[in-house]
Amino acid sequence: MAAKSDGAAVSVEDDNTPGSLSEPGNPASGRPRCSAAGGKPYTLLDCCWVLCALLVFFSDGATDLWLAADYYLRGDYWWFGLTLVFVVVPSAVVQVLSFRWFVYDYSDLSCGDAAASGSGDACGAAAVGDSTLSTKDSGGSAAVGDAANATPVCTSSALPATEGTKGTPRSCCTVCMWVFQTVLHVLQLGQVWRYIHALYLGAQSRWHGDGPRRHFHWRLMFESADITMLRLLEAFLKSAPQLVLQLSIMIHGNIVLPLQGLSASASLVSLAWMIASYQKVLRDSRDDKLPMSYKAVITMMLWHFFTIGARTVAFALFASVFQLYFGIFIVSHWCVMTFWIIQGETDFCMSKWEEIIYNMVVGIIYIFCWFNVKEGPSRLRMTVYYSVTLAENVALTAAWYTYRGPHTSDSYALVVVCLVACSFALGTFFMLVYYCWLHPDGPVLGSQWGGCVDDGVVSAGGVAGVIDACLTPSQGSQTDMVITSPPRTLPRTKDTGEPVPGERDKDRDRDSCLPIFQVRPSPSSSPALLHGTSSSSRAQDGPVIRIDLPRKRYPAWDAHFIDRRLRKTILLLETTSAVSPRIQYRSSMMGSKEVLEYETTV
Repeated sequence: MAAKSDGAAVSVEDDNTPGSLSEPGNPASGRPRCSAAGGKPYTLLDCCWVLCALLVFFSDGATDLWLAADYYLRGDYWWFGLTLVFVVVPSAVVQVLSFRWFVYDYSDLSCGDAAASGSGDACGAAAVGDSTLSTKDSGGSAAVGDAANATPVCTSSALPATEGTKGTPRSCCTVCMWVFQTVLHVLQLGQVWRYIHALYLGAQSRWHGDGPRRHFHWRLMFESADITMLRLLEAFLKSAPQLVLQLSIMIHGNIVLPLQGLSASASLVSLAWMIASYQKVLRDSRDDKLPMSYKAVITMMLWHFFTIGARTVAFALFASVFQLYFGIFIVSHWCVMTFWIIQGETDFCMSKWEEIIYNMVVGIIYIFCWFNVKEGPSRLRMTVYYSVTLAENVALTAAWYTYRGPHTSDSYALVVVCLVACSFALGTFFMLVYYCWLHPDGPVLGSQWGGCVDDGVVSAGGVAGVIDACLTPSQGSQTDMVITSPPRTLPRTKDTGEPVPGERDKDRDRDSCLPIFQVRPSPSSSPALLHGTSSSSRAQDGPVIRIDLPRKRYPAWDAHFIDRRLRKTILLLETTSAVSPRIQYRSSMMGSKEVLEYETTV
């Protein structure tokens, strides 16, 4: 089957049959991965983690409001106003965004439920045949299937619905849900409902059988992604400025009130918690990345706890003396970091302007801590960032030490400087612990195969087991990169059979070099697996969602987590099909024959 020059297959049917995200027979499923519809069970630790997240959320908001009320009772109306603004405004922004997502998700719920109840409709046929659902640049246009395998096609923009009202939520229930969600978001409790809903979905995914478990697990992953995005945004819009404000008040007044220390501590814990939680959920959502253990999550939280602590103390020290210059410094740092992120050409959102807004938000995060937003090795970028951060912390602390007020003694100033230095050193220590021993992909100082050998492989198969584990391609490995990421623009050549002058020398030079593209043996190209994936067995694989977009690289979210239309499509097909839908991105539609054609062309 020929391929286009841009790397997209011209036929829906290919030789490299993609594995389902929850397919138990997938060779990659033997690794400790967590796919979006995968088989990782919901454990008691997951439940405790969500409960602790609720505790962090309530403690952060309650201490801030309590402190604001205390300022008002003391007559400090200026500090009362600033503390209240940093609580109300970010929370309102996040609630508006959360309610907008609810409106979009719930607006077509009746249509989705109606389609789920109609087993005789077009999408109901997905449970029997190999239904295909394609998107064109997330616009929802259907792709035409192979003529030899004519199957029903569904689009994500026009979801099928049954005739009649069977299965449609009653009007009173719909009105009650809208009123309930409106009241929740007005009371600034939208995230609380999402946390409780995540607990419910996790319990349902654990208690039900295989079919409903997949559906609840999809919904759990989508809900967890929404919570982490909302809470991360709220943390850096509310907790980070609140932390700097309270530390500045304490240093300026040369006194620490118990409520001030409690509020600052809760804000710092909230920041570190949300960064670690975001990375965990992001890795759990991708089947091409190994999940983070809770030891790694706690270590990452400690890493950010101490580095952000040192950073905010340095900010507070400088702001207590130079208020105007501190504002200029923050704006300048944000502009430089935002420009640096834009120059890195991130790939997170579905449109260019959304990507720019995202980069501006990440620029705010870069004021306080490191946040990886670009795929590939990040050692150099992280080293540059922390070098700049260390230099800024030293300069800000030194400026405060030099121009501090006369009421600050030398011993107190020395203790504060040592606190900043020790906090940054502890954060760097936990960062090294995470990358050297607890990183999901293996230690940074290990060999290139350090992340591919699972526990028990050596004892089970000896050296042969290790070699097989390292050479077996998995999602996210270099083999996938070769097969699923062909060159986008390659000139086509024709073999005329006539020798070209000087071509023999070029061939000899080319043979002496390493090959650019290699096709390694993959499970889908083995004779045994090809025999098992015949046309008759493919017809029972269930629906396929073909997304005409290249898959976003980690640390970006997959398109079916960002685009809510694709979410609806996945949940609809989960309901109507007995088999979990398989997801194909543009890069995964390349068959082995097409890759061989690219290789011979090069």
